[in-house]
Amino acid sequence: MLIGELARRTGTTERLLRYYERVGLLTAQRRDNGYREYDPGAVERVRQIRELLTVGLPTREIRRIIDCANPDGTLDACPGVLDTLRARLTELDARAAELTAARAALRQAITTTESRLGPA
Repeated sequence: MLIGELARRTGTTERLLRYYERVGLLTAQRRDNGYREYDPGAVERVRQIRELLTVGLPTREIRRIIDCANPDGTLDACPGVLDTLRARLTELDARAAELTAARAALRQAITTTESRLGPA
C-alpha cells in the first residue's frame, strides 16, 4: 500500500510515517517512481509504535524493543524490554511526585494569598 493509504488506515499523517521511517521504526520498499510502498503488516507496526509512544517511550527506545511487540499489543520479554519499561515507569513516578509537590505548593500559595485579601 502507498503512504497515503497507510496514513488513512492508521489515523496518522504521511509526514509522521516518513518520520517513523527516518528514525528506523518503519520500513518501506521504493517503487521505480520513488513512491513508498508498505506491506500489510505496516498497519499493525504503526499501531504498535503509537501505543509505545502513548506510554511515553522515546523513539530511540521504541526502536530497541519494537521487534518484541505482538499483534495484541503485548510485549515479549526480549532482552532489555523489562529494563526499558521499568526505567520509564521510574521516570513517570518521579515526574508525578514533582507535580504533586508543585501542586501542593501552588495550593499553599493560593491559600496564603487569599488570607491576605482581608474584608472586601
